[in-house]
Amino acid sequence: QVQLVESGGGLVQAGGSLRLSCAASGRTFSSYTMGWFRQAPGKEREFVAAISWSGTTYYVDSVKGRFTISRDNAKNTVYLQMNSLKPEDTAVYYCAARRGLLSRVSYEYDSWGQGTQVTVSS
Repeated sequence: QVQLVESGGGLVQAGGSLRLSCAASGRTFSSYTMGWFRQAPGKEREFVAAISWSGTTYYVDSVKGRFTISRDNAKNTVYLQMNSLKPEDTAVYYCAARRGLLSRVSYEYDSWGQGTQVTVSS
């Protein structure tokens, strides 16, 4: 497993942007599929985006065209650039890692960060 630490959350107005970062420990980061999930109050955790070791990406429909996931294997870091934010994007955002192919299923991820709060005001 890898240790994951998210940062970059905060309060932003609708239409604004934020970039989340997730720093990972370990020497095998480049071999992991990395994902971002989010959980709003009273709702289940939902998939947002994922990126494979080779850079293939996968997004939930609600963020396509607004969010971009990327990774820097030299820095052991994965990013989530969030543009055109909406109030419904408000949630705690979690970074996750798994060995294997891209997945949108949370229980297929082995390691999780502590989460970072994103609040979008209207």
